Amino acid sequence: MQLKDPSLFKTQAFISGQWVDSDKGETFPVYNPATGELIAQVASVGLNETRRAINDAQTAMTSWRALPAKTRCDILERWYNLVLENVEDLALLMTAEQGKPLFESRGEIAYGASFIKWFAEEGKRVYGDIIPAASDRRSIAIKQPIGVVAAITPWNFPNAMITRKVAPALAVGCAMVLKPAAETPLSALALVELASRAGLPPGLFSVVPTRDASTVGSEMTLNPIVKKVTFTGSTQVGKLLMKQCADTVKRTSMELGGNAPVIVFDDADLDLAVAGALVAKYRNSGQTCICANRIIVQEGIYDAFVEKFVAAVNQFNIGNGLDDTTSHGPVITKKAAIDIHSKVQSAIAEGAVVASGGDFSELGECFYQPTVLTNVNDKMQVFQEEIFGPVAPIFKFTTEKEAISMANDTPFGLAAYFYTEHMGRSWRVSEALEYGMVGVNETAISSEVIPFGGVKESGQGREGSKYGLDDYLEIKYICMGGLQR
Repeated sequence: MQLKDPSLFKTQAFISGQWVDSDKGETFPVYNPATGELIAQVASVGLNETRRAINDAQTAMTSWRALPAKTRCDILERWYNLVLENVEDLALLMTAEQGKPLFESRGEIAYGASFIKWFAEEGKRVYGDIIPAASDRRSIAIKQPIGVVAAITPWNFPNAMITRKVAPALAVGCAMVLKPAAETPLSALALVELASRAGLPPGLFSVVPTRDASTVGSEMTLNPIVKKVTFTGSTQVGKLLMKQCADTVKRTSMELGGNAPVIVFDDADLDLAVAGALVAKYRNSGQTCICANRIIVQEGIYDAFVEKFVAAVNQFNIGNGLDDTTSHGPVITKKAAIDIHSKVQSAIAEGAVVASGGDFSELGECFYQPTVLTNVNDKMQVFQEEIFGPVAPIFKFTTEKEAISMANDTPFGLAAYFYTEHMGRSWRVSEALEYGMVGVNETAISSEVIPFGGVKESGQGREGSKYGLDDYLEIKYICMGGLQR
């Protein structure tokens, strides 16, 4: 990597405003999934360093929360500007450690920065209320920062999943201790370097990379100083974190697994639906929580949809994300590729037909061919479980009622999409789908201005939008009496 600013390449932990090695001198490796190349050895912290970061966060927050909201948000604005000034370097770091093509990495940097900008503005709009009461008193509701926040973020979006947690927390006066994914710590460390340059006080935002996730995670969930834990990742891990948080009754917000359907009705614009489903399925090589996991197409247009979809998939250019001609990169690890292949083989054994792909790529152990499966049904593993890879099973349905039933037949409820030209159906299906987010004739639904989050086992809480501040605030009621004296 030829970075314009080599000082953004950090391999130490950032605790209390200082770049430090782990107390025990331990490190863990970070590899480029496209090449297998060792990129860095990163400091692997443990319980003591995490506890120190949490203690110092509480100290730093005392003066931070007392600042005028505008002062806090001015610093966030400077952070936003620094991120945009360093898009190319941040994108190179991300592609090297995560694998996604450079154009996707650049897009994520801009997307992540938008949350910093948004909450730099929204942080100045934390309003309270005066509640009508008896004539001799006034009832007031004010909002205050919840306290020290611990965040645990995933590897699939190693920039944006951080900024949409850190920005609202800092904007309202909280402090943050962040554990990034072990696969992609370099993006997090570059972000906190830029935040420090923007003027964040020491201790307010610490990053604790580690290969010992259970030890660091347990300290975050059990330490009474931490008042909130925010997590993006699997439902299985989210449930464990919620259980651990119960002993100290912490606030939690969880953005967990998904099993997103894309329903295509026979009155849909077919070309629009194919294009939308392709983006939703294969973005980041299928490694997104809101990607199209189940494509459900009405029987009258099923064959035409499959033909157009497969033709488009066959035009993909798989390769190293640092190559500008690459349309889709590797999956994150060899284990991930093996898990994906296992799901494909299970579907084939159950009767699925491979219309494209269906095997490992010759490019390397982390590459899997973009795959399309037909002759699938709702009893198969690929219908019931999140795939998290470049595999598109295309199911068939007959009636609107059946499509809704198939879409809702999952414990998850993060995102759903459907295509139709019928106005009445747009409303009926939108309201019937049991999901936190629904895209109608659109799959690119996420931005900083919308409330991102799910229902059922896909989590709780919302990130982005005006609602994104709420999870970092407590409401305090003040009763002022004796006003007639």
